[in-house]
Amino acid sequence: MSTENIDRRLEFQDSRQAQRLFGPHNAHLRLLAAMSGIALDNHGTVVTMRGQDPEAMDQVANCLVQLYGLLHNDQPLFVQDVEHAWRILCRDPKADIKNIFKDVIYAVSPRRIITPRTVSQRAYLQAFRENDLVFGIGPAGTGKTYLAVAMAVAALTKKEVKRLVLTRPAVEAGEKLGFLPGDLAEKVNPYLRPLYDALHDMLDFRKVQEMLETGVIEIAPLAFMRGRTLNDAFIILDEAQNTTPEQMKMFLTRFGFGSRVVVTGDITQIDLPTHAKSGLIQVEAVLSSVSGLRFIHFHEEDVIRHPLVGRIVHAYERYTQQNGPQKA
Repeated sequence: MSTENIDRRLEFQDSRQAQRLFGPHNAHLRLLAAMSGIALDNHGTVVTMRGQDPEAMDQVANCLVQLYGLLHNDQPLFVQDVEHAWRILCRDPKADIKNIFKDVIYAVSPRRIITPRTVSQRAYLQAFRENDLVFGIGPAGTGKTYLAVAMAVAALTKKEVKRLVLTRPAVEAGEKLGFLPGDLAEKVNPYLRPLYDALHDMLDFRKVQEMLETGVIEIAPLAFMRGRTLNDAFIILDEAQNTTPEQMKMFLTRFGFGSRVVVTGDITQIDLPTHAKSGLIQVEAVLSSVSGLRFIHFHEEDVIRHPLVGRIVHAYERYTQQNGPQKA
């Protein structure tokens, strides 16, 4: 790599879209500069790039040009989108950001559209469109549950299904909920809160309550799925790493005609007793030769989070490396 700085200019024709591309107070340019090591400055619609790595400069130009192409349909561009686009293009410079970001899952409003933000999220969406049963496996923060709920709400809105059934194993209570105070809803709410949160992020609060009261949406612990057959439903099993093989088999034999199923989980976060096996770990081997279903694996690079959260996580990791684990 050369030790001399190289200057390159990149000009955009539409001044309004260029300002959106650069971000409030050039926040998007500052983020790209920090991630790439290339100094970025702008005058009007012209971006000046300066650095010693021509390949990194090409990557920055590619990222800016592709993000600029997204803006002509007035799609909002957030700082998180810039980070995701950069990470995608670093792994695959030929990736088409527009095809990934423009693949609409559900429109909450004309100004708020839920779309994939990583290659794995796009594959997840494609798998759902082509299969009746999809497994999304990977770490927290990759959008497995959120996108599954968005797919479910979209299917319900389009009348492709008649109801949504959202379930998770209540492992912390050992699925023995009788000793907890309150009625059934009060007993299981702490375990099902993430599913409620995702629903309320996409639908009006009163609409969710109405659907819950009429049974169009049902949220229940996994133990309540036994003995049922669910037709014309979109069914999501969340936190599936905490199912036993017996529970997983029970759940997968519950859905009936016209139903779609998404199973999500993180096999690194198993809360089962040490002697118990995870149904999510076993199921991929069991179903490896079965057609009509797909397994999508998410990875750390698919984690969707605010850039500041990422910096906080890295700071803690550095501190732990330097000082060792802290005792309580």
